[in-house]
Amino acid sequence: MIVPVILSGGSGTRLWPLSRKLYPKQFLSLVNKTTLFQDTIMRLPENASYPLIICNEEHRFIVAEQLRQINSNTKGIILEPIGKNTAPAITIAAMHLLNENEDPTLLVLSADHILGDNQKFLKSIRMASKIADQGKMVALGIKPKKPETGYGYIEVDNSKNNEYYNIESFTEKPNLKVAKQYVNSGNHYWNSGIFIFKASTYLKELKKYEPEIFAICKKAYANNAPKDLDFIRLNNEEFYKCPNKSIDYAVMEKTNVGVVVPFEGSWSDIGSWEALWDSKPKDSNNNVSEGDSLLSDVKNSFIHSSNRLVAANDVSDLVIIDTQDALLVSSMKSSQHIKYIVEKLNNNNRAESNNHRKVYRPWGYFDSVDNGKNFKVKRIFVNPKAKLSLQKHQQRSEHWVVVKGVARVTCGKDKFTLKENESTYIPRGEVHRLENTENTTLEIIEVQTGDYFGEDDIIRLEDDYERD
Repeated sequence: MIVPVILSGGSGTRLWPLSRKLYPKQFLSLVNKTTLFQDTIMRLPENASYPLIICNEEHRFIVAEQLRQINSNTKGIILEPIGKNTAPAITIAAMHLLNENEDPTLLVLSADHILGDNQKFLKSIRMASKIADQGKMVALGIKPKKPETGYGYIEVDNSKNNEYYNIESFTEKPNLKVAKQYVNSGNHYWNSGIFIFKASTYLKELKKYEPEIFAICKKAYANNAPKDLDFIRLNNEEFYKCPNKSIDYAVMEKTNVGVVVPFEGSWSDIGSWEALWDSKPKDSNNNVSEGDSLLSDVKNSFIHSSNRLVAANDVSDLVIIDTQDALLVSSMKSSQHIKYIVEKLNNNNRAESNNHRKVYRPWGYFDSVDNGKNFKVKRIFVNPKAKLSLQKHQQRSEHWVVVKGVARVTCGKDKFTLKENESTYIPRGEVHRLENTENTTLEIIEVQTGDYFGEDDIIRLEDDYERD
C-alpha cells in the first residue's frame, strides 16, 4: 500500500509578504483557485491510501479547514511543536504507520510544489514504488532545464540505461559556474524532495546513520498524548531535543540503497518570486500582473496588488508585491534574498513577519482595519455554528457592533442576542464570549480601547479548540 506523507511545515519566507510564518505559501492560492497544499492532495495516485499530514502545531486548523474544503480525509495530522527539518518529520510518520501494524510504501511530498504534468508524475510514482518494494530508497530527480542556483542537485551513475540510477552524491545549491557544469554533464538531476521507500527501510537506514534522531523521535512518539480529533500530538519536550537535519543529509547521502528515478514533467518548489513568475502566463512584455495594476513601458516584471491600484512606469526586472500592510520592491534576480528582509523584521520584532492584517482562527478570522493610541478596530467574521473561547482581558475593553448576522453574547452572568445594527460593551476584566448559532457568517465590528491590544492579553477559560 502507498501512503502519501505530506510535509506541510515550511514557512515560505522567500515569498514574503504574501507568505508569512502563520499563513505560509503552501496555504495560499498562488497558481489557481486552490492552494498549493490542496493541489498536492488532489494529485495523489488513486490507489494510494488517505494521506498522513505533518504540520506545525500553529497551522493545524488551517490544514483541517483546507482539507474540509476539498472533501479530503486523512490518516491523521501529526503536529510538530517546532520545525526540525524533514528527517525527524518522516521518522515520526514512519513510526506512526508501523505502529498501526502496517509497513506501507511512503510517498513523501512537500505541500508547496508545482507539478506540470500529473500523468507523468503518476507514471514515475508507479515505477518508483516497484523499486521501493525491492528495498531501495527512491528520490525523484528532475532533469535540469537550465543552470539553477536555488535547487539541490543529485549526481547519478547513468553509465547503464536503467529505469533508475544509483546515487553518487548530493550538492546543495551550487554557484552558477558549478550549476552550468552540472547541466552540461548529463548525470545530474535537480533534487525534487519527493521520496518513495518502505517505512521499515527508512527507519533501518536512519537508525544506522542517525541513531540520535531515531531514539529521540521514538521517545517523542511513544509518549505522545491521545489523539485530539484527527490531530496526533507528540511529546514536545522530547521532540525539542531532536537534531535539525534533512532527509538528504541524514540518510540519502549516506545510504547504499539510494537511487534516482527520473521525472520528465515540469516541477518547481516555488522558492522565490522569480520561480513563481516563471511558472505563470505572461503578457507581451513578459510581465505577470495580478490585481488592480496599471503598467506603462514595464518589462520582465512581477506586479501583484492585493487591495489597491499599483502603477509602474519605465521599469524592468522588478518584483512589486503590495499587500494590505506591506509593500515589497525587489530586483527579480535577487528575489531569493528576500528571506534576509524577513530576518530583519524578526530582529526588530515586527508583526509583519508572522501575521497578515487578516488573521485566521479556527472559528473564522479577523481583519485589523485601524489602530492608534489607546484604540484598535477589527472586523471579526465568525463561521456558522462556531464560537470564540470564553475569555477575558486585563488591559482592554471592547465594543461590539453587529454588521451582519445574529450574535449570541455572553457577558459576565448575562447571555443575550444581538441582531444587525445592535451593539454591546464588554468591560475590562469581564468574562465574555461571542458565538454564532446561525447557518450564515456573523460579522461584527470590534472597537478595543485600553493600554495594550496584543493577542497575549487573552485569558481563555473555556475553548472548543483546546488552545492555551
